Amino acid sequence: MTQFFQIHPENPQKRLIDQAVTLIRNGGVIAYPTDSGYALGCHLGDKKAIEKIKWLRSLDDKHNFTLVCSDLSEIGTYAKVDNAVFRLLKTHTPGAYTFILNATSEVPRLLLHPKRRSIGVRVPDHRIVHDLLAALGEPLMSVTLIPVGEELPMTDAEEIRERFGAHLELIVDGGACHLEATSVIDLRDLPPVIVREGRGDIAPFKS
Repeated sequence: MTQFFQIHPENPQKRLIDQAVTLIRNGGVIAYPTDSGYALGCHLGDKKAIEKIKWLRSLDDKHNFTLVCSDLSEIGTYAKVDNAVFRLLKTHTPGAYTFILNATSEVPRLLLHPKRRSIGVRVPDHRIVHDLLAALGEPLMSVTLIPVGEELPMTDAEEIRERFGAHLELIVDGGACHLEATSVIDLRDLPPVIVREGRGDIAPFKS
């Protein structure tokens, strides 16, 4: 049965955050709010949960998964970051960006692009996500919750419950989200390559 937690976006209830983390650690797939739209998340490297997310989103093996990280130091554990890239990340995190970087050996193979060892990373500017990650103690494997055949992410928890509730262990209702997805910036080589324009301002990344 799907659980539905109403968590305050500015002052998240610790009891509910801890319960959400327990569900994640036990293999659950959750829907949660971010600083762009809602996202689907699961425990890092949980093959069964990842396959469920792929099924829900109709994703193929070429889709870049994203590690939602608590801060820059955590990104450095899972992605290769040189000084120039570090400066860019420091300026633009937290924020509504997903950055594509070369992965380190810490990233489970099932999360990697099949032809290149790349991974998406991001640090959202959202208190609920911050508290979830702090309690979890590691990144959350995540993808934006965009229904099959649509272009925009879902922004309303009640609508998510109606459409996906039967397949999720938890929906975190943190209020309405922004309608735009993240901007996706490829930083594997400089200058940056803008893969998708979204909520994050892409002007600083134009060469």
